[in-house]
Amino acid sequence: MSPQEFARQAGLLFSDQSLLRRALTHRSYVNEHPDSLEDNERLEFLGDAVLDFLTGAMLYNHFPEMNEGQLTRLRSELVRTEQLAAFARELHLGEALLLGKGEETTGGRQRPALLCAGYEALIGALFLDAGMEAVSAFTEERLKDTAECFLRSDSLLDARSKLQMWAQAEMGETPHYRTIDTSGPDHAREFVVEVSIAHELFGEGKGRSKQEAAKHAAADLIARINSDASGNERNRID
Repeated sequence: MSPQEFARQAGLLFSDQSLLRRALTHRSYVNEHPDSLEDNERLEFLGDAVLDFLTGAMLYNHFPEMNEGQLTRLRSELVRTEQLAAFARELHLGEALLLGKGEETTGGRQRPALLCAGYEALIGALFLDAGMEAVSAFTEERLKDTAECFLRSDSLLDARSKLQMWAQAEMGETPHYRTIDTSGPDHAREFVVEVSIAHELFGEGKGRSKQEAAKHAAADLIARINSDASGNERNRID
């Protein structure tokens, strides 16, 4: 899919087509095509900041009953790697990315970190091309609907706290977290954290910060424990 076709399907109108193309250009493509001027990493940096601001403003305006801690947790869920990758998939952004052959053959179009970066770069490009109002019009309904879905599913409960209470009650142990991998450029690090209980139960999670990755590791282990609960004497984690 060409950048122009992608923009039409996404309902976007770019005055500067070079910005759109740059937003969809992965560094692996630039490495193989010296005539390409720039990859999307600087736009990714800008888009990350724009999304943080707009997400915070949307939550502040639409959820006046929430305190600062609740707003912070909800914003973290909305801008985490996996969620932004999901937004990118809705737009079929992966099909429009300009990738090098190596990245293409190893499944780069489906990789969450790459899709997240592409989505952030697209937001950065849209901001430069048309301003904050255009970005808000493009993102706000999607962000609001997703936030309401999180709240309905009760998915914002603190997974680390729930796991710790369960581990102490069921096993007399405290979960242990350790960072097992770090990747990506300095402005867009991705961390992988493993959580274990008594060297017996294990979970793993990824995130743009160690705290986010630890939270997803706890959620992963909770899912594993609940999946196995019927086959052993341990209680589920509700």
